[in-house]
Amino acid sequence: MHTDTERCLRAVRSKDARFDGWFFTAVVTTGIYCRPSCPVVPPKPANMRFHPSAAACQQAGFRACKRCRPDTSPGSPEWNQRADLVARAMRLIAEGVVDREGVPGLAARLGYSSRQIERQLLAELGAGPLALARAQRAQTARLLIETTALPMADIAFAAGFASIRTFNETVREVFALSPSELRARAPRAAATPGALSLRLPFRGPLCPDNLFGHLVATAVPGVEEWHAGAYRRTLQLPYGHGIVALTPTPDHIACRLTLTDQRDLTVAISRCRRLLDLDADPVAVDEQLSADPLLAPLVAKAPGRRVPRTVDEEEFAVRAVLGQQVSTAAARTHAARLVTAHGEPIEDPEGNLTHLFPDAESLAALDPESLALPRSRRRTLTTLVDSLATRSLRLGAGSDWTEARDRLTGLPGFGPWTVEVIAMRALGDPDAFPATDLGVRRAAGELGLPATPAALTARAARWRPWRAYAVQYLWATDDHPINVLPV
Repeated sequence: MHTDTERCLRAVRSKDARFDGWFFTAVVTTGIYCRPSCPVVPPKPANMRFHPSAAACQQAGFRACKRCRPDTSPGSPEWNQRADLVARAMRLIAEGVVDREGVPGLAARLGYSSRQIERQLLAELGAGPLALARAQRAQTARLLIETTALPMADIAFAAGFASIRTFNETVREVFALSPSELRARAPRAAATPGALSLRLPFRGPLCPDNLFGHLVATAVPGVEEWHAGAYRRTLQLPYGHGIVALTPTPDHIACRLTLTDQRDLTVAISRCRRLLDLDADPVAVDEQLSADPLLAPLVAKAPGRRVPRTVDEEEFAVRAVLGQQVSTAAARTHAARLVTAHGEPIEDPEGNLTHLFPDAESLAALDPESLALPRSRRRTLTTLVDSLATRSLRLGAGSDWTEARDRLTGLPGFGPWTVEVIAMRALGDPDAFPATDLGVRRAAGELGLPATPAALTARAARWRPWRAYAVQYLWATDDHPINVLPV
């Protein structure tokens, strides 16, 4: 995007918020960088430079605009719709892997050398993994500075900085303000001790009923709930655990996080954005799907449908197996029993959450005979759990989608439906397509589309690369009846 100068200029002149996060505009006469929708009068074209990332702007010596706050833009849609090395690296950097494990840890997860990753990120994003992680640390620091009363030393530690001096220098360099000045400028708001209240931006339009309705309809008791107008759930995080409450509003998602360790803020935000598919470009998706005259009425009726994803890929894989050939209610019951027997108990003074969903290591100790499942499904579940616990199967933000599909297909009991549902909701492949899903086939038949898997797959070729989003519109013909917007 940033190499198409004319397109970038048009976006800046029209202040098109759709392109926020796609690229950043650096102004050589002022030394600042902005999002495309910045409300100030656009500078002369000769004074504008376009960069693919905030980190690239910072590397070039520009500081963030105080007016439009480009660090709070939605993320680029590219990193969640691509499966190549750069996209996988960006998803892992957003998960805080570089801060926790360094560039060698990032390289090990991706199966490439540090030099190869550095070279490809520099070529496409104008910044290497350390610079990208530094930009993210600065953004996390700003959130903590403005939304909490934590001492600056605690904020520096929680944001991933190695020292107070580096924290101070980075904040001043990126935002042209000291940490104390940033806090003084922030609006005063009543805060609950230990809780962080954030605004998660997204590109409009957004259809919250399908997104939150699906999450609530499939919620596992004790792990998830709909409470006081918010979807709430527990989070298993690298340094501890947390509870998040997500509330849809017309122009952002209100996010309230309670963490046992503030160092988990970056990864918690990343997982919440991923859960709600907030970095999607719904205009591009809906434009493609509307080209099919049989899908167009569904898109026009409720544009901006997202793919409800997950905060834990391994958890979702387990739940997908539990949901094979049973009703939603039965799948919730099976999952709740696993949670009660093997999940770590937690306290939730503000609601009814009781446990973390058990990880693969905890489930590896379960007795298959204790599961009220057919023998074949018990074997499928225990094989999956063993594969996850031994790391012969890796599901995560940096997974190679093709490799993960191949490994899942090789496990007993994993047919096309299970593999594609995991690819869609856990791996995040926007083109995943469970053509054998009964709900998809029923909706297709009602719309006059082919209802057999092979014929439907052939027709769906025109929806690529957004077939996972087409599934959301098809499922919407039997949507979850829940009103999640404030009255």
